[in-house]
Amino acid sequence: TAKGPAFPLGFYELPEDDNALKAMADAGVNLVRCRNRADLDRLQRLGMMGVMPLPLQDGATDALRETITGLVDHPALALWEGPDEVVWNFTAYSGLFRTMGVHSEKEAWQKQTPEAVAYAEQKASEIIPNMRAAVDLIRKLDPSNHPVWINEAQSSDTYYVRQYLDFVDITGCDIYPVKKDKRQLERIGQGTERWLKVGRGKPVYMVLQAFSWSELGDYYGEKETVYPAFEESRFMAYNAIVRGANGILYWGSQFLKSKVFRESLYALTSELGNLQPFLVTPALPVHITLTDLPEAPGATQVYATLRKHEQEWLLIVVNEDNLRHMGVVLENLEALNGRELHLLYGEGSQTVSHGELTVRMQPYDTQVYCTSRQYETSRLAGREFEQQEGEGE
Repeated sequence: TAKGPAFPLGFYELPEDDNALKAMADAGVNLVRCRNRADLDRLQRLGMMGVMPLPLQDGATDALRETITGLVDHPALALWEGPDEVVWNFTAYSGLFRTMGVHSEKEAWQKQTPEAVAYAEQKASEIIPNMRAAVDLIRKLDPSNHPVWINEAQSSDTYYVRQYLDFVDITGCDIYPVKKDKRQLERIGQGTERWLKVGRGKPVYMVLQAFSWSELGDYYGEKETVYPAFEESRFMAYNAIVRGANGILYWGSQFLKSKVFRESLYALTSELGNLQPFLVTPALPVHITLTDLPEAPGATQVYATLRKHEQEWLLIVVNEDNLRHMGVVLENLEALNGRELHLLYGEGSQTVSHGELTVRMQPYDTQVYCTSRQYETSRLAGREFEQQEGEGE
């Protein structure tokens, strides 16, 4: 941003109303998906930045050249976006069977049927060379070298993604886990880790849920309105961060009918926005030991990240388990010995000694500690949102 490096906190929705856009900016949102130069002008007036989608799959067309040259010098342009879920859409997208008739059976790609494999190979041979040519044109016309980002589905095919990986800068995926009958929140952390692997360590942006599946129409078969509770949205954001995400965006708010759920999202982006000085710094290593007896089987599902800004420290701890952990020992904190860590938005504090902090965690718990409470947001409205099925006005 104009003020220096920022951790992307974005929305795909660009409100038509200036007051609604200002409400986003006031809530810490700094990145919004745009369509044209006029949109970028609106964002610039509020100190925000823009994502500009480009049809890279069409190749280095005259229309693409015109679009790039008309936008490339705009100070509010942050990055270019390639086609959404591009690999998913020619491999595993359910509509290939349900609506397009390309696949003759359900889950044809997962079963690796000959028709699904042949179709994917044909589309990849057309689309990926076009994308490469389009990005080559961007590099030629963009002296500021704005990054190119492509968002994929959580399980998009590694083989095809890596065919375009060398010429894009940012990868990642969208995950919207909250439905009526399941709330697989831990998928966010798992997806973040997967895309760090698939992307060979390139920056990862995670796209999170800002809607109820019922708002998307009959295709998905969800009839009841079910939004993530505030604590669920908070868990998902911090789960992405502790697993290594470099940015967070929200999709689906353009369909949103609930003012109180929107308020809960803005409460969260405001909280994250107040932590910007830490989120742009490198993550420092934290070693975690679980001392529960008996310890639950399987891998340690508690994750943490430590950040330093000037003389202050931030420690984020997330429990991905649907289990309590009553003795989580966070180690490698020698630099904080004698410093007091406050539980943000909670009561209590601890002084670090022996390079350790010991905490107790409930299932899917998120705990954020800081050496100063000045990084808490004063925006508390929306933090109590615990929407039940069928509610949401």
